[in-house]
Amino acid sequence: MNLKIDPRTILPSDNQLNKGDAKKDKELQALRRSCREFEAIYVNEMYKSMRKTVPESGLFEKKGMAEDVYRDMLDMEMARQTAAGDGMGIGKAMYQQLHKLHYSKAEK
Repeated sequence: MNLKIDPRTILPSDNQLNKGDAKKDKELQALRRSCREFEAIYVNEMYKSMRKTVPESGLFEKKGMAEDVYRDMLDMEMARQTAAGDGMGIGKAMYQQLHKLHYSKAEK
């Protein structure tokens, strides 16, 4: 009796392994983006709190709601730029903790 086993039925192909790695890379990139965005939101709240502590000087006339909207958009963009790269370290620390948590669950 001569039984031949096709190894392709037992071992995953390189293409299947690459798909798994690509999926894991996408998940980690999404996690990194989420951590950066969380840091940006946190920094934006910090900017809002800081702005409330500064009294208005009266040098410029208050234009109303349009100025408030523009200032909020400006603060959010500055917060995103602050969080870019390593940022203040909040997003990076959060990413490292969640990355460890993700891998510890995957191994179980």
